[in-house]
Amino acid sequence: MVQRVLPAIRAELARCMICEHGKNQQEVADVLGLSRAAVSQYLNDKRGAEVDFSEEAQQEIKSFAVRLLDGMKPRDQVAGMCNVCKFVQRSGWLNKNEPDAGYCILCGDDEVH
Repeated sequence: MVQRVLPAIRAELARCMICEHGKNQQEVADVLGLSRAAVSQYLNDKRGAEVDFSEEAQQEIKSFAVRLLDGMKPRDQVAGMCNVCKFVQRSGWLNKNEPDAGYCILCGDDEVH
């Protein structure tokens, strides 16, 4: 999850914030706590390009992008990212694409990520 799905979520968040909310790369970088160069790599499919999310997962990511843009405490951002990650896992993507994935150590629970 850390190597494939989380970067793909960040890439989708960056695309959403720029294309749907008119933010620039620096604004997205500030919201996501990334460098502008990292945002550029996400947008140019150099990072996080290996995952095709379902329409439902994309909607969940877009909803999270709105909440991020409205302003969230860092702790709430982490919880929100974990919730999106869990949503992707429940959507069946994980079992279909990464059947041997281990337990999540980032979210602090025992769901498979």
